Amino acid sequence: MKQKKSVSFIWIVLFFVTGLVPLTAFAQGTPADYERANGLKAKYEAAAIDIAGPATWIGNTHRFWYRKLSKGAYEYVVFDADTLQKKTAFDHAKIAAALSKLLATTVKANDMQLTTLRFDNTAAAFFATVDGAAIRCVVADSTCTKVDPPARPRPQGPVVSPDGRWEASINNYNVLIRATGSREPVIFSTDGSEGNYYEPRTITWSPNSTKLAVYRIRPGYKREVHYVESSPEDQIQPKFSSIVYAKPGDVLDLEQPVLFDVVVKKQINIDDSLFPNPYELTDPAWRKDSRAFFFEYNQRGHQVYRVIEVDAVTGKPRALISDEPKTFFSYRPANGNLADAGRRYRYDVNDGREVIWMSERDGWSHLYLYDGATGAVKNQITRGEWVVRGVQRVDDVKRQIWFSAGGMYPGKDPYFAYYYRVNFDGSGLIRLTDVDANHNGAYSSDGQLFVDSYSRLDLPPVLELRKTAENSVLATVEKGDITELAKTTWRAPEVFTAKGRDGKTDIWGIIIRPSNFDASKTYPVIENIYAGPQGSFVPKSFLTYSSMMAQADIGFIVVQIDGMGTSNRSKAFHDVAWKNLGDAGFPDRILWHKAVAAKYPWYDITRVGIYGGSAGGQNALGGLLFHPEFYKAAVSYAGCHDNRMDKIWWNEQWMGWPIGPQYSASSNVDNAYRLQGNLLLVVGEMDTNVDPSSTMQVVHQLIKHNKDFDLLVVPGANHPAARGDRYAAYGDHKRYDFFVRYLLGVRPPAWNAASTNATN
Repeated sequence: MKQKKSVSFIWIVLFFVTGLVPLTAFAQGTPADYERANGLKAKYEAAAIDIAGPATWIGNTHRFWYRKLSKGAYEYVVFDADTLQKKTAFDHAKIAAALSKLLATTVKANDMQLTTLRFDNTAAAFFATVDGAAIRCVVADSTCTKVDPPARPRPQGPVVSPDGRWEASINNYNVLIRATGSREPVIFSTDGSEGNYYEPRTITWSPNSTKLAVYRIRPGYKREVHYVESSPEDQIQPKFSSIVYAKPGDVLDLEQPVLFDVVVKKQINIDDSLFPNPYELTDPAWRKDSRAFFFEYNQRGHQVYRVIEVDAVTGKPRALISDEPKTFFSYRPANGNLADAGRRYRYDVNDGREVIWMSERDGWSHLYLYDGATGAVKNQITRGEWVVRGVQRVDDVKRQIWFSAGGMYPGKDPYFAYYYRVNFDGSGLIRLTDVDANHNGAYSSDGQLFVDSYSRLDLPPVLELRKTAENSVLATVEKGDITELAKTTWRAPEVFTAKGRDGKTDIWGIIIRPSNFDASKTYPVIENIYAGPQGSFVPKSFLTYSSMMAQADIGFIVVQIDGMGTSNRSKAFHDVAWKNLGDAGFPDRILWHKAVAAKYPWYDITRVGIYGGSAGGQNALGGLLFHPEFYKAAVSYAGCHDNRMDKIWWNEQWMGWPIGPQYSASSNVDNAYRLQGNLLLVVGEMDTNVDPSSTMQVVHQLIKHNKDFDLLVVPGANHPAARGDRYAAYGDHKRYDFFVRYLLGVRPPAWNAASTNATN
């Protein structure tokens, strides 16, 4: 009893001295909580064994590489599928030393971050990006050099015809052709100018060397975003810079395909009635028999997407395929990478006599077989209330397709990806991956071998090598071991489902408890939000550690949810985002929270915070603006707060074109006056992904309406701002402190008093 009275007395003192409301009667947000949270990553990773990431095949070989964690150290490994032997990809200590010297920074041998890693065919050298620099390292002698980052190839000189007889180039904005070795050019066009020029990059010869397709381009508006870097590393004075950055509503380049007959020296302009208003045309490509060239047409507004074929003799275009959804066509490529939820896939069979095409026309992402001659659908290849996620390979001879899909099994997690094979006519559907888990596979370039990486939140990763023809397991390359990890305070996140706004659709999310969780206490809740329609974001694969675990250990329950408007479910589920990014799935998210609270008394939905970056930054602030009755505090970093201020390719895809009132309705800037609750805005002054002015325009409106808020501007920081870069640790503790103050109701640790490591 004396101890309880003492605690109560302390809270009374805190209440009067600090003005903080004592919401709980037990210590949370203490220095010890921070210390424990900050130590979780090292603690958990030290206890995990053989936790392998997905495999990447090396060129056209039968070798692949992967990265694995074992006892606190990360290692890159190369596996030879022919000999079933694996070895360390390179000397980690020597490569780390070479990179540290080259980049004048500290690169840890046991935790190298080699993004965009690519080995050459021999695995004797590799290319990667380290700390923003493109590098090449030679494995044998552990030497590393900086290289120019890969760029989109552009013709540096004349483009030679396949038969070697002709050269095509652009001179004074027009098409010029001459016989190889000749100095006598033939000017094939006279309508090119600075304001309507022929683009060298698009010069494409027909295989029989008699025709030429090229785009004439009328330039649009080149918008620039301007930056002042206040605190550059190499000088005292600030630096000014700018980038070209198209935004919604801007006038775009107009691409116009033109056909040239080299034999008769004739220019054939193409009727554009089938592609009058392009957002983008893919580069022209020829049929192998030279009968036609073709391109894909993405109409401005993304509600019409066509495959256009142009007859090589007459220049007459026809729509081989036309997808015209009532909302949006999700035009990002469905390239088989499960992290990318694009829905565009085309495969030409027998030089385009048939075409395999992905479409959501029946309400789900499926594959269709088209007759290339008539443009008619021969048959729907896959069907059902489930989603084709990507196509990995096609066998024209056997007329079979290998693909990944999710949602085929009622009652199972619809986001789990599995791999299948099906015949062109839709028969013979076979599931190739059996384990109830999330699968991330890769086929060798010749299709003979398949590496399957699978796991669940509660199942450590397994990496298997299979023979494609028989789907037989050749080797278990890695099998994660969490025996020691399970002896620590680590616990897998809990998967939780609840019904969405329609009362019937399952909404999936996860719950992360603090490592010292006590069910007799109550905990405020923090939601990690990213509601971008381009994907789904709740983790499905094994997590040795997540920053959400550290956030929870301060004294919170941390959750992540995929609401309606995100991808990898039905078209109707996805369409909630159409012209409505401000929705962000909040009606589903709030119902999900309430369902958790109904089940667990320790889940306190009177104290709910929310945080996110980029689109998640827009969503986090949107929680306070549009649902202040539920969300009480938000941390928003690098937010695209007004979709008219952000990049065109992302925002017009979901918000539509032309610009209409829907943009204002979803705008955090136009709705800033609604602010209730507590807000921390974070922005990097050098953000080249989202215009930093987007955040500052919110600030302007909040000041205009006399709203109270916190603002952190990070000098020199790009888009991550408070996550994933050198400012991450600072951003994390600012976020922790903010929620400790406003959700726990206590004063965060006095960091300035505790710091003894001041640096310049």
